[in-house]
Amino acid sequence: MDFQYSDKVKDLQARLLAFMDEHVFPSEARYFDEVETNRKNGNAWQPTRVIEELKQKARAAGLWNLFLPESRHGAGLSNLEYAPLCEIMGRAIWSPEVFNCSAPDTGNMEVLARYGTEEHQQQWLAPLLAGEIRSCFAMTEPAVASSDATNIEARIERDGDHYVINGRKWWSSGAMDPRCKLLIVMGKTNPGADRHRQQSMICVPKDTPGVNVKRSMRVFGFTDSTHGGHAEVEFTDVRVPAANLIAGEGDGFAIAQARLGPGRIHHCMRSIGMAERALEAMCRRATSRIAFGKPLADQGVIQDWIAESRVRIEQARLLVLKTAWLMDTVGNKGAHTEIQAIKIAVPSMAEWVLDKAIQAYGAAGVSQDTPLAQLWSGARTLRLADGPDEVHKASLARRELRKYS
Repeated sequence: MDFQYSDKVKDLQARLLAFMDEHVFPSEARYFDEVETNRKNGNAWQPTRVIEELKQKARAAGLWNLFLPESRHGAGLSNLEYAPLCEIMGRAIWSPEVFNCSAPDTGNMEVLARYGTEEHQQQWLAPLLAGEIRSCFAMTEPAVASSDATNIEARIERDGDHYVINGRKWWSSGAMDPRCKLLIVMGKTNPGADRHRQQSMICVPKDTPGVNVKRSMRVFGFTDSTHGGHAEVEFTDVRVPAANLIAGEGDGFAIAQARLGPGRIHHCMRSIGMAERALEAMCRRATSRIAFGKPLADQGVIQDWIAESRVRIEQARLLVLKTAWLMDTVGNKGAHTEIQAIKIAVPSMAEWVLDKAIQAYGAAGVSQDTPLAQLWSGARTLRLADGPDEVHKASLARRELRKYS
């Protein structure tokens, strides 16, 4: 394993760091002000002007679609090459969209690039790659334990040259964004088949009759507009052409697993960036704040938090880099153990570091005057998103036990 970054990656790192310092961090207060203004005007998910402006600058700077390995669509970077860049973007919870590298669009673009037909790619992938539209991924359901994707109950039934979709989803990321034009929906096409061959995925234009976005789902009180909002969506006799099916009937579970592998590692890469920013904030606070006659930095407990944070971040980064390297060399299936390991370890690490940074800031840490509270909510949510910790631990334990059976 050689984790030395290539000259190409070092150049992108330098350019991306400079862009963050010049454009993103100075615009952070403006971004949250615009989000708050939109919320007061009744639409928290209205696109902010600042992001639209910065998207144009990022694209002109060649910092665009860095996540997609396919060179004909993206920057042609490997997972290992993308890792340090994704980490940088993770330092501001809203910045990935600036570079067209935000969920759920990244996962949906990967699905369309890998499994979509030429028609799918022309109709939806091209405008997604251009940042002209946004998309939604609808898998989780309120009536079943969706951590087991085979429980999905939404139906996708063939009717001549069409499929008819019925079901209820929630935590459908991206559905609240007015720019959302496409929902990729997972449902059952053949409930009598093998449990991993019952599901399919299908492209559903958001304006299709029968698609009802019922309400937004808040995350620890936040609207989470950075992901285009999460929504509860009802599908009632939604009819779309049969050609909208992605790959074939019964391929939905396999596509979901292929989609979630890169999604999980991207979340972990960004989480390391979140933790780095939290540690930086904690150090700045500790060296500038006086309590009981001396700087916080002289307090033993604060020193312990800072040292422990650095150790945990470095451990997590190395495991993420190993996972990225394995995904590049032996594929997602070969990296299955490590993907589960980082999904367990990294969000918990980021949550811990952010918690200590919040504690160092005191009341300011839970206010809107720092990004720490929203970053913490994002890290905590990741312990549920793309599979809860307990599911990953159980699966990982079974894989270990098989060595001894």
